[in-house]
Amino acid sequence: MKFLQSFKLAFSSILASKARSLLTMLGIIIGVSAVIVIIGLGNGLEIYMRESFESMGSNLITAMVRGRGSSRNISADDMYELVEDNSEVLAAVTPDVSVSGTVKIGTETSESTSITGVGEDFCRVRNYDMYSGRFIQYIDILRRHKVCVVGPYIANTYFNGNPVGKTLKISGETYTIVGMFDEKADGGENGDDNAIFIPYTNAAKMTFSGRISNYYFSSVSEDTVEAAKAVIEQRLYKAFGNENAYVVISMSEILDMMSTMLNVLVFILAAIAAISLVVGGVGIMNIMLVSVSERTREIGIRKALGAKQRNIMSQFVIEAATTAGIGGVIGIGFGYVLSGIATALILRILEENLAVTPTFGSIMMAFCISVAIGIFFGYLPAKKAARLNPIDALRYE
Repeated sequence: MKFLQSFKLAFSSILASKARSLLTMLGIIIGVSAVIVIIGLGNGLEIYMRESFESMGSNLITAMVRGRGSSRNISADDMYELVEDNSEVLAAVTPDVSVSGTVKIGTETSESTSITGVGEDFCRVRNYDMYSGRFIQYIDILRRHKVCVVGPYIANTYFNGNPVGKTLKISGETYTIVGMFDEKADGGENGDDNAIFIPYTNAAKMTFSGRISNYYFSSVSEDTVEAAKAVIEQRLYKAFGNENAYVVISMSEILDMMSTMLNVLVFILAAIAAISLVVGGVGIMNIMLVSVSERTREIGIRKALGAKQRNIMSQFVIEAATTAGIGGVIGIGFGYVLSGIATALILRILEENLAVTPTFGSIMMAFCISVAIGIFFGYLPAKKAARLNPIDALRYE
């Protein structure tokens, strides 16, 4: 029996009992759509992470200094000198000092605003753009001027979008706003837009220890990231003599680690979702065994007319594979619909531009697995049908 003829017979058998066939396909449909949505979510998260890291700067390097007590330390001036001496690989540096303080604007107190002390090259290192006014300058840092730069959330909430020249209080000290940076992708009340930047010398004075433990470096280009990281590590090792006294990591390394963890998580979730494909395969095997019993006389007649075992076997295997394949196609369509719904929900609930984007590879993989499961679980019923004795089959009532 030719393949096309077997396929037509399989399709006719499926249409003959539509409700039973649809219920048989249900496990396959759920499994395929779940795998597509999960892999699409993983792909969307990876794209979202890469875009977020690129906005921070792909040539960004972070140095966190733990130190070894008061006897050994490294200053911000040492870091600036390091950049000057290695200008072929390092482009700029900015200290980063987080301050825990209260922000009072007029009669209102902002509880969620972050306060960070930075250097004059912060915008260059962290890819920030100014919207109005100016950023902190070297003279502000040197003389500890009480000036600050605010984010658009603060500007729009408290100053009607025009904060330059206005004042606010940080831990009781009055600061003059000299600039406002442009809106960030992850802005808002709980994002980077709700931030205040002050000279790092002021921020260091406000901390308990007065030390600066975090620095952001930018390399000359993406190609010099590893060389720049090595230069920073060598300088810190020279200062402390112990690799445990500091941590130096690049954005590309962080992205690679997060991508690896995300891929593992997506694989585990996809494997769990694929269990429903196995359940669907069991359903196909069960319905094919029932089909063999119902069509025993038909099998006997075909054998009596000269059909060989391989013809009978291929007919039932193709029928099982067709059932699974149709379920896979429906599952793909359902998966695309769910992906669109998930994207809309993420945008509405989380307010994040994260798209659940199924890949062509994941679609083909899900479809091929569904057909393979149909063939695998259809083999036993097909083998049973092929081995029926034609005389006993013709006598079957």
